[in-house]
Amino acid sequence: MPEVSIVVPVYRAKEYLRKTVEMVKVQSFADWELILVEDASGDGSLELAQGLAETDSRIRVIAQPENGGAARARNTGTKARKGRYLAFLDADDVWMPDKLEKELAFLKQKQAAFVFTSYEFGDEQAKGTGKIVHAPAALTYRQALSRTVIFTTTVMLDTEKIPEQLLYMPEIASEDTATWWQILRSGITAYGLDEVLAIYRRPKKSLSSNKGKAIVRIWNLYRRQEKLNLISSAWYFCFWALRAVLRRI
Repeated sequence: MPEVSIVVPVYRAKEYLRKTVEMVKVQSFADWELILVEDASGDGSLELAQGLAETDSRIRVIAQPENGGAARARNTGTKARKGRYLAFLDADDVWMPDKLEKELAFLKQKQAAFVFTSYEFGDEQAKGTGKIVHAPAALTYRQALSRTVIFTTTVMLDTEKIPEQLLYMPEIASEDTATWWQILRSGITAYGLDEVLAIYRRPKKSLSSNKGKAIVRIWNLYRRQEKLNLISSAWYFCFWALRAVLRRI
């Protein structure tokens, strides 16, 4: 069995997919499986993924019968995993060559269930812009409510220490943040490795670049997902907004 399972949702990612797979194949840590969940792209991504899987027995392709979004695709991959440790990677993001090795060593050193790393914002070519989000040493549920410093592509989870149901992402906007909160709400602490091991590619028209939509998504998480009252929601939201602005300066 592989030690680490890497889940990649693939939707119209033909432009990036080959580089993404090669990036994983050159990781200094080699005991992994790569689960490509093709989400009914209809653009040739499935055929490309299947061709890439033929080059390495550690690569598996799961074809979704219909497009269901990133959360459902990740959940499909999570359910199919064989490794104890679970990592997520989006097809257009970048890992440093020693990302898995360093993060797994950190997780074991901390005897943690949940770890994440620092990351750098990249441009459309994934070239670093110099804007870095530093991972705090530790993050509890209450601390996480006021900041979104956990980037999906930097996360690693020990599935033997986290209840199975908490590993699955709710099918809502900002499903990744909602997932980190539901894990932390259970009493688990996330530990941060303050080293840039990933680059977050940010195309000009990316979903997260729409600040208005981001505000609505986070507010809805407080009110609908976490069921916080109006005062608590406003309190956490103010700190979230302040940190979001400072992160981009």
